[in-house]
Amino acid sequence: MRPRTTVLLAAVVPAAVGTAAAVLKAGRWRLHADRHRIELTPRPRRSCPDCRGTGGWWVGGANPEMETCGCWANRPELRMHLLPAPAWPDEPPF
Repeated sequence: MRPRTTVLLAAVVPAAVGTAAAVLKAGRWRLHADRHRIELTPRPRRSCPDCRGTGGWWVGGANPEMETCGCWANRPELRMHLLPAPAWPDEPPF
């Protein structure tokens, strides 16, 4: 790679990462990235009038369960696979 290209990439990549992080935070997304995948998962909105940012509420009864709020539960997860994950053996190798 040429030195000028390296310097340009070194200047542009941190700015792009910072901008992407600000946009994701404003849009209420959580970013997870590793060498196998990149995931964007929705998070509850703090300004939601129904759940007030908690993501849901408890439904009473003998076995209480949490009901999720539509401010984040109805939004799809976005996932991009990069490298295949290593296969786990079914049985130990001994």
